[in-house]
Parts: sequence; C-alpha cells; structure tokens
Amino acid sequence: MQDMGAAGIICSTAEMSAKGGVGMRIDLEKVPTRQQNMKAWELLLSESQERMLIVVEKGKEEAVLKVFEKWDLSASNIGEVTGDGLLKFYMHGELEAEIPAHELVLGGGAPQYTREYREPKYFEKIKAFDVNSIEDVTDLKSVAEQLVQVPNIASKRWVYTQYDSMVGAANTSTNAPSDATVVLAKGTGKGLAVTVDCNSKYVFADPYTGGMIAVAEAARNIVCSGGEPIGVTNCLNFGNPYDPEVYYQFVKAVTGMGDACRKFNTPVTGGNVSFYNQNPDGPVYPTPTIGMVGIVDDVDARMTLDFKNEGDIIILIGTPQNDIGSSEYLHKLKKVEFSPAPYFNIDEEYNVQQLVASLIKNKQVVSAHDISEGGLAINLLESGFNRGLGFAVDAITDLRNDAFWFGEAQSRVVVSCTKENATAVTEAAKAAGITATTLGTVTGGTVQVNAVSWGTIDGWKNLYDTAIEKLINQ
Repeated sequence: MQDMGAAGIICSTAEMSAKGGVGMRIDLEKVPTRQQNMKAWELLLSESQERMLIVVEKGKEEAVLKVFEKWDLSASNIGEVTGDGLLKFYMHGELEAEIPAHELVLGGGAPQYTREYREPKYFEKIKAFDVNSIEDVTDLKSVAEQLVQVPNIASKRWVYTQYDSMVGAANTSTNAPSDATVVLAKGTGKGLAVTVDCNSKYVFADPYTGGMIAVAEAARNIVCSGGEPIGVTNCLNFGNPYDPEVYYQFVKAVTGMGDACRKFNTPVTGGNVSFYNQNPDGPVYPTPTIGMVGIVDDVDARMTLDFKNEGDIIILIGTPQNDIGSSEYLHKLKKVEFSPAPYFNIDEEYNVQQLVASLIKNKQVVSAHDISEGGLAINLLESGFNRGLGFAVDAITDLRNDAFWFGEAQSRVVVSCTKENATAVTEAAKAAGITATTLGTVTGGTVQVNAVSWGTIDGWKNLYDTAIEKLINQ
C-alpha cells in the first residue's frame, strides 16, 4: 500500500514496482475520476489527494472491496502486477506508455546528486559558549513564573478552543492529558498513540543530535502514554539546499533521524521535504518534524501525565545533568542564541524508555510525564494542573540550580506512584542501571520547592492558561 503524492499514479506504480522488482499493467479508464473525458496523461499525473494504491493478493479482491463498501469509499481494480519489470499504461486497450519501473526511481535511471556541504560558521559561537558565563539562579520562583508564560510552553487553549473539539470525539480515549494523544481502535480494546515532535533549537545547535532527539522525544511521548512506538512519518523543513551550510544541516539531521529510527525500531513510512524556507535575514531553524504512532494494547491501562492523589511519591527517572544548553530558559530568558544541544545519549534514552514502559505495564506508577521544554519545574507544574494537585519537592543535588530545575537534558521522565510502590519503582530502576531520584510528594494544591512556598497550583495554572491570550490582546 502506498499513498499517491507527487506525480500521482506514475510515482506510486513506479516506486512500488521498482522496490519489488516487478512490473505493472494499468488500465487507466478504470481509475475513478471526478471529471469526465480525462486524457491518459492527465490521469497519470493527477495529484488528487486522499488516494492510495493497494496491491492485493490474487483471489482476495472481493474481500478488500467489501471493506471499502463498508466505509462508503470508492475503490476500483485498475490493473495487475507483472513479472517483466515494465510499467505498461493502457487506455481503452491502447498502449499509452511503456517504461522499465526502475528508470523512474532513485537507484535506477534518475540522476543522483552529491551536493557540497560544510559545517556552519555559527558553530564557532556554539563551541565558545561557557556555562560559567551565565549567573546561576537564586530566585527559582521568579524564573518559573516567566517560563510558564513563554509561548512555546504556555497553554495553547487560545487556539484550540476556537475549534470544534467534539469532531471525532467518539474515537478519543479521554480528555485527561498525556504526552501523546490516544485514539481508540473501536471494537479491539486497543488504541493508537500519536504525537508530533521536533525542537528546532536543538537541531540548529547540533543537527545530528537534534535529529536523533526529535525521534527519541516522540518515542518517549508514546511510551509515557502506555504505547509501543511502531512507525514514523516526517516533515523536513530547511532553507536553500544549494547553501552548503544549510545542506550540512539537512544531511546531518537526516542521518541522526535514521540512526534513532533504527534504535527504536520505528521505520519511516513516508514524509516530505520542504526547502527554501528563508527570507533575506536567513533560513529558518532546521526543523525535521517527526510524526510517530504507537500501539496501546489496552486503552484502559493507558497512562496520563497528571498527578492522581495527595500523598503520592514523585520520582525522577534518569540522571540530572549540569546542562542548560538550548533550553527555553537560556534562549528566552537569558537571550543566548548560540549554545550546545542538551545532553543526549541514545543508549541511555532507550534504556529509560524500556524502564518506564515496564513500570507502566506492571501498574507500578500512576502518572508519567517526560521532561522537555522548560525542564523539571515546568514538568511538575503541568503534572499538577489537571486535578489541581500541587507538590512539595527538594533538589538533592550539587548541580547548578538552573540546570536542575530548568535544564532540558534528555532521557528523563517524572513518575508518581503510591507510597506502597515507591520502593519497587526505585529498585526496578536500580536493577536496570538507571538513576531514580525521589523528589517529594503530591500535595492537595500547594506548591513548595526547596522548602519555599510557591503559592497554589491554581495560581500557576492561571498564568499558564492565559499567557498567550494576554499577548494576543496587548
């Protein structure tokens, strides 16, 4: 099965045939159309959307067509696979075109270019960054108040409340927040976990590592929602590829994405590339957006990110790092544009995800939320918003304050569990060779950090919810 994108039927038939080492005979007059009397070349090149080309095992055509009838979708048998490697297109019995399939795809007759690329000059500024040049935070609450209102972090409700949230609601699992959206697969008890992720600042700082992180964060969001990652699509957005520095970003980002996809066993099923995204001031940040889907075997056992009960124990899975690179804190509050990508180790990331998946499967935790934009402080606040529950936590570390609370080092997940399960969670982490740090407890609504009162979770939620609309209405 393959979708019909650019070049329509020509592209789909050529790619599928070439990959399989076969040919196809296509009868173009059998192609469903919305317009009468279309010419053969128009049918071949049409890029009408919402179309797929499916190859069905001989003898099972009727069973497949019944599925389409059930969903009131148009489908037609337009040809067959042949063994000669040739694409043959007919119109009312007359041969309109004939060509070897491999001549139309990369690896065959189409030209392949090896473009020049080189490390961007701005890397020199990134390498020169010294964390010691940034004064550490003393007033944690003040910084958190600023961060929770940064548009990249704040609630997007100003946007999504303007749309009909009930469209397709029968297929959603719950309104409870989770790192990935879970959609019901009716009649199966299973669900699909879906997420879209990419932090372009990370890719700008280090295209290879940033590309890996985009895949890893998507997988982490699937895992934290109780799913198993199974596949990826992508939307790659870059500047002018004839610029060697832009093409460097592209090559390294794609290489990083590929290495991460192999690590997480998430094949790339499709995607698109958008170049020339720039203006006279320069190109956009390189943004290889990852869309990932996973399977939740039991939707009733899905995991959400919100704290559940007062008195539950809050545990940080993963190792804190003395790292503020490319964080929202450093970029937005300290106005530092050039800094390294956050700490990331793909093996460590994989092991953390395996541990979290096991804790969820064994029902040892009641919430799971990965650390991303804004760091640990924002993670804890987001975990409290849904049920109006707060937290009392302490930093048990000799790291910088800003790194511990606002740094965005990867491979970290905050979980909460009952007091009875706390030892089991930390022991499971120890057995897996992963750091687990008990931060504190869930409260009835107050927020306390390092024994300092931060007020109530409701006050923080108001800041979070209204930040963007306040900016819009200024």
